[in-house]
Amino acid sequence: MKKQTRKKILQYGVSIVLAILILVGFFWPMPQYIESPGSADNLKSFVKIKDHPDKHAGKFMITSVKLAQAHPVTYLMAKVSPYSSIESAQSVTGGQSNDTYVKMQDFYMQSAINEAKAVAVKAAHKKVTKNYLGIYVMDVQKNSQFKRHLKVGDTITKVDGHHFENAFGFQKYIAKKSVGDQLRVQYQHNGKLKTTTAPLIKLSSGKTGIGIILTDNVKIKTKPNVKVNPGQIGGPSGGLMFSLQIYGQLTNKNIRHGQNIAGTGTINPDGTVGEIGGIDKKVVAAKKAGATIFFAPYLKPTKAVLQLEPGHVTNYQLAKKTAKKVAPHMKVVPVSTFNQAVHYLNTHH
Repeated sequence: MKKQTRKKILQYGVSIVLAILILVGFFWPMPQYIESPGSADNLKSFVKIKDHPDKHAGKFMITSVKLAQAHPVTYLMAKVSPYSSIESAQSVTGGQSNDTYVKMQDFYMQSAINEAKAVAVKAAHKKVTKNYLGIYVMDVQKNSQFKRHLKVGDTITKVDGHHFENAFGFQKYIAKKSVGDQLRVQYQHNGKLKTTTAPLIKLSSGKTGIGIILTDNVKIKTKPNVKVNPGQIGGPSGGLMFSLQIYGQLTNKNIRHGQNIAGTGTINPDGTVGEIGGIDKKVVAAKKAGATIFFAPYLKPTKAVLQLEPGHVTNYQLAKKTAKKVAPHMKVVPVSTFNQAVHYLNTHH
């Protein structure tokens, strides 16, 4: 009887140890993140334009990277997975809280959508107007004298009573001042207009400034009205593909010719396409979704870049290398501008 009791106690103890190991292995958070191939989603369900439905065969797809906090088991799996990478929390979030990081990614996405609308609507010869709201605060440096007032997500609308039509205007005005000069800042916080005053600091560049990371906050109006719902996808890398989807619907041109086209890249106001991160993982996602064409940003590296980084690899080069391994029949197309992408579609059926 005692022997059976000891056996049951031993079994019970082993079960507890196994349960603890499983809990630790799958749920213990580590200070790293795992980046892996995400999805390639049909943009037809994202973009709605009244009287301009998408009736043509094929699809434009926005590609994404899956990002998740590492746990011991997923960490080990990522070590042996060829298209998963382990990233530090600092490199992913910049040391910001998860809520702040998500908020920034949402704004990046909205900014990408706005620029995509403007580029596509202009190319389709429809009406588009831009209303410059001001400087969007992306981060506040620790040594900034405004850190107790300005928060991520705020929009600076005026400095010393002056409103400018781009971030350069604000920066140029502030750069003329001296370190320690008082600056009166008017800003929007959660829909409320506020004002604060604090001294300027010396930035790492040597210039005088507020001490924030910023971008332009622009409101776009189009006619007809273009509605875009990105769902849970964040970041700026969908700009190019959004612009192609919007352009196709507005013009009703069959630019896809029945093909499944994926891609990535930011879109700038002048229609140029910018590079992004994780393009190898996006190629894998595109392949799984059945894409036959993949648009990859191509930015020719300058001599300065090559000197600092002799082994520099462009987005296009990495995408092509990845496709050769995982999707040899998928055509990877380098694009530097929106017009280049449209030209390719019009000339390659």
